[in-house]
Amino acid sequence: MEEPGAPGAGSLPANGNGNGNGNGNGNGNGKGKTAAPKGREAFRNQRRESEGSVDCPTLEFEYGDADGHAAELSELYSYTENLEFTANRRCFEEDFKIQVQGKEWLELEEDAQKTYVMGLLDRLEVVSRERRLKVARAVLYLAQGTFGECDSEVDVLHWSRYNCFLLYQMGTFSAFLELLHMEIDNSQACGSALRKPAVSIADSTELRVLLSVMYLMVENIRLERETDPCGWRTARETFRTELSFSMHNEEPFALLLFSMVTKFCSGLAPHFPIKKVLLLLWKVVMFTLGGFEHLQTLKIQKRAELGLPPLAEDSIQVVKSMRAASPPSYTLDLGESQLAPPPSKLRGRRGSRRQLLTKQDSLDIYNERDLFKTEDPATEEEEDSPSDGERTLDGELDLLEQDPLVPPPPSQAPLSAERVTFPKGLPWAPKVRQKDIEHFLEMSRNKFIGFTLGQDTDTLVGLPRPIHESVKTLKQHKYISIADVQIKNEEELEKCPMSLGEEVVPETPCEILYQGMLYSLPQYMIALLKILLAAAPTSKAKTDSINILADVLPEEMPITVLQSMKLGIDVNRHKEIIVKSISALLLLLLKHFKLNHIYQFEYISQHLVFANCIPLILKFFNQNILSYITAKNSISVLDYPGCTIQDLPELTTESLETGDNNQFCWRNLFSCINLLRLLNKLTKWKHSRTMMLVVFKSAPILKRALKVKQAMLQLYVLKLLKMQTKYLGRQWRKSNMKTMSAIYQKVRHRMNDDWAYGNDIDARPWDFQAEECTLRANIEAFNSRRYDKPQDSEFSPVDNCLQSVLGQRLDLPEDFHYSYELWLEREVFSQPICWEELLQNH
Repeated sequence: MEEPGAPGAGSLPANGNGNGNGNGNGNGNGKGKTAAPKGREAFRNQRRESEGSVDCPTLEFEYGDADGHAAELSELYSYTENLEFTANRRCFEEDFKIQVQGKEWLELEEDAQKTYVMGLLDRLEVVSRERRLKVARAVLYLAQGTFGECDSEVDVLHWSRYNCFLLYQMGTFSAFLELLHMEIDNSQACGSALRKPAVSIADSTELRVLLSVMYLMVENIRLERETDPCGWRTARETFRTELSFSMHNEEPFALLLFSMVTKFCSGLAPHFPIKKVLLLLWKVVMFTLGGFEHLQTLKIQKRAELGLPPLAEDSIQVVKSMRAASPPSYTLDLGESQLAPPPSKLRGRRGSRRQLLTKQDSLDIYNERDLFKTEDPATEEEEDSPSDGERTLDGELDLLEQDPLVPPPPSQAPLSAERVTFPKGLPWAPKVRQKDIEHFLEMSRNKFIGFTLGQDTDTLVGLPRPIHESVKTLKQHKYISIADVQIKNEEELEKCPMSLGEEVVPETPCEILYQGMLYSLPQYMIALLKILLAAAPTSKAKTDSINILADVLPEEMPITVLQSMKLGIDVNRHKEIIVKSISALLLLLLKHFKLNHIYQFEYISQHLVFANCIPLILKFFNQNILSYITAKNSISVLDYPGCTIQDLPELTTESLETGDNNQFCWRNLFSCINLLRLLNKLTKWKHSRTMMLVVFKSAPILKRALKVKQAMLQLYVLKLLKMQTKYLGRQWRKSNMKTMSAIYQKVRHRMNDDWAYGNDIDARPWDFQAEECTLRANIEAFNSRRYDKPQDSEFSPVDNCLQSVLGQRLDLPEDFHYSYELWLEREVFSQPICWEELLQNH
């Protein structure tokens, strides 16, 4: 089977965005010229695409740990499973009528309900697989909210939470965990699925019922509300502890789900309902480790414990307060050489270029003019329209005439008062690393004194007064991260293992999960990326790719157009949910491991990079991302819980084509932001990985994503563009000044970071491989020191006294004296001793 993500490298377009410029940067430098008619046609297509994006309104999207409660529950079920709601209800009512006569579930007292649940759990312990499935379906109906006795969706959701807490308190989760172990080890079901040419939803019935009950319990108990009674709060914390730690000598529940993922990807269990497994795994990790707001709280606590100053701002709140920027013009990627403007336009352009070259503080002028001000539409039209009032092709291509970077000459009218705006301040406080201060002082000392003082940042003798002021300003904005402290502590532990003693590692849920994942982590990451590759909308069907549709395809394939459309929507929705769960899971793992210890984060990051995660994410974004975010792959009348309490209207092809009235698809926008954050995590401060972004022509792919007017998504796109601008060349930066200005306005500033000019001394290609190798050596040293603890360490004391060694008492088995002579013969007398090797080794 192919390495995951490998197709991502080969499937990206040769020139980045298909403009025929031949250099991959989208700057149109004249390489690979195209005929004028073709160029104009390409321009028209680009213009139509760009104009469509400008019309896209700002998306009112609030990023969070997950979607609304009802939406998260509805995504557990595929539309193919809707018939099973009736089967669950029937199984419950048949059993309930036998056990409790003349009453309904909601009419029972709590004690009577607990008695009935205990009886259900007793009836689960039967040999008959069919009878066991019926009882499991009855439990599932309870977890689904006993919808047959409810009148509204709110009632269904309320009783679903109530029943899930009741089921947990009676020990249902532990009983279903035992059944899940049995189904995973069921070789008969695995063999049957392997022999079938096409696996369908019928092959995973038992697993789907078990996983659905467990997912509903985790999701309902995880949800915190102010009105929850005290007993529920206690049950929540107990449940979190059970899932986090190894109970009854068993591994944490998340590791069992990870093993299901790897078994599915290995081809040994093609019938596993992988969407339900991934959703449950994501929610278990979120429940046990904590969501994004909990992460921020943990970060503040950890900084306080390490004696570091508090954070300057709450990043979540800063991003929420940002406004989306208008997308840059995409006609600029067409080279000037492809569509030559008239001589008059060329003369104007040359004049503008001469002005541009004489002006060095263009970014300051951009800061004074708010190019992304959207309050006044009339002003925007005036700003974008050509000076002569004619919207011509050449006028659209002329960047410097559209958005001049310098004040107009005296002959022209000055900018109107409405078009000049003053900056309201940058959203982020600037940061400076210790490394940046050392580098600045090293350059200054070499220039003014002629020698350096290493890492000394306090001695400023011989340096002029402006350098003193600069160092003072840098130190005012110095930021020491938790990772810096952890790396320094690790270096000290490596240097002085005896004097510093053994490190005390707190047994947190994150630490226990990492210890359990450590030795199989590469397989886990490869498996997740394989599934992500199969679910990506840009992936083409291949014979050797894994089948992720086992829990959505019906036994009988559709025969009508309506059935085919419904199944097509279901399949697309199924893939979107898989992408959502994997992207959120990977991001949570990276953020929690980074907070727990930087080398745990680097370990998982390096394996993601080795498994081609970077080209895979770029392959995902190499599509019309606006269409993906606004896709309508859902049928609202078939969504849980609405489908369980109302009569379903007759579906038609027209209603399926129309879809819902939502402005965008929450899960798809959530997935895109998660993948961009993941890409940022993998590439930040890593020059070798940043060069991968350049090599895979990511700039035009990422720039197209700016068409989505959502502030958080744009922020992470601009971060990715910022880290590679120094490698894209002067022509790219000059042709994308609107993007450069957006980076300046929205992304955090790092003092002394000349990202806009390309003078970074760290950008040395011969160091890239050494950088990864050094990092890998540090990771292996950390894992070996902390987790590989052999009994006979080189630092353990040696007893050289023969009498004391022979006098030690050893615990021997009770029957050892019966086989003592046999043991001597086999282990001592019959073993040849090579004295020469013994002497050489010691």
